Amino acid sequence: MKTAAPPTRSSLKTDQLFVNLGPQHPSTHGVLRVGLTIEGEVIVKAEPDIGFLHRGVEKLAEIRTYAQEVVLSDRLDYCSAMTNNLAYCLAVERLIGAQAPPRADALRVIHCELNRIASHLILLGTYGIDIGAFTPFLHAFREREMVLDLFEMSSGARLTYNYIRIGGVMRDASADWAAKAREFLAYFKPRLDDYDELLSYNPIFLDRTKGVGVIPAKKAVSWGLSGPNLRASGVAYDVRKCEPHCGYEKYPFKIVLGHAGDCFDRYHCRVREMREAVKIISAALDGLPEGEVLAKVPKVLKPAPGEAYAHVEGSRGDLGVYVVSDGTASPYRLHVRAPSFVNLAILQELFVGQRIADAIAILGSLDIVLGEVDR
Repeated sequence: MKTAAPPTRSSLKTDQLFVNLGPQHPSTHGVLRVGLTIEGEVIVKAEPDIGFLHRGVEKLAEIRTYAQEVVLSDRLDYCSAMTNNLAYCLAVERLIGAQAPPRADALRVIHCELNRIASHLILLGTYGIDIGAFTPFLHAFREREMVLDLFEMSSGARLTYNYIRIGGVMRDASADWAAKAREFLAYFKPRLDDYDELLSYNPIFLDRTKGVGVIPAKKAVSWGLSGPNLRASGVAYDVRKCEPHCGYEKYPFKIVLGHAGDCFDRYHCRVREMREAVKIISAALDGLPEGEVLAKVPKVLKPAPGEAYAHVEGSRGDLGVYVVSDGTASPYRLHVRAPSFVNLAILQELFVGQRIADAIAILGSLDIVLGEVDR
């Protein structure tokens, strides 16, 4: 009697299963839902579903004055509110033909780069948790608290600052504040080496991130990626270098690039960018000019009909604001080019063929903030 041949791997079939990743899952870094169709542990289709955090910021701007909209801009990328303020204020300043004083420009740069450090520290800490390492979170948030202390001294707030205003900044920086900022930089710079030793070159972390979620340069450009996600693929585009604003051309820093465009490169580009941010802040503090910090602009702005666009290098990429005036005290139309929204779109292609565990690593490496995605 003949016995049946044992089944081969190619003859075994697995039913497809639909799984919801989020919107409550902690690794989605906010209220993001991704509909995953899987075979075993391999993803065959991914459908990002957004809108759970939509607050209508662009529509609300149409019934608020230009000055009131600064407060709303804080709530977009709430991990990097300073750059939100800056992009919006630069757009309005172009609309009305105003120019911030040199001292205000330097303070804008200092605060935005401090905010970049604080934002990247969130990525460093939470990405470690995504992969399975808790200790880096404690180290990263210890340093982030020091940055928030500086922001509390200058703006009175620790998350949504409303510090950068149309025409300059809300308040000058005292000598005591500048001394504390230098003290933080001196303490923080050696910590970057600790992060590399603790997490970046950990063998398990490398196994989970090297060669995972690779985005070639051509694909990164075609999907419209920007910020560290684009530079990790080797594309040298940084708004601070390509279209300098607020005097960025005066400060010494280099564009940090990756090589493979994988999860590790996207993570480590942000770690290395913190080193460059330290250089920028130090140079800006050393060359801080004297003078006013707020240009004279009307309390109630009624720009002549027209339009303006300004963009900055936010913590998550190319952050742009387009504003249209119809001559009234409120914008006729306001639109935000949110880098997290654009960066998120590639998930539908990047997840396919990956295992679920690797999908978590890929999503974390993109460093999205859902307040900016949904707006």
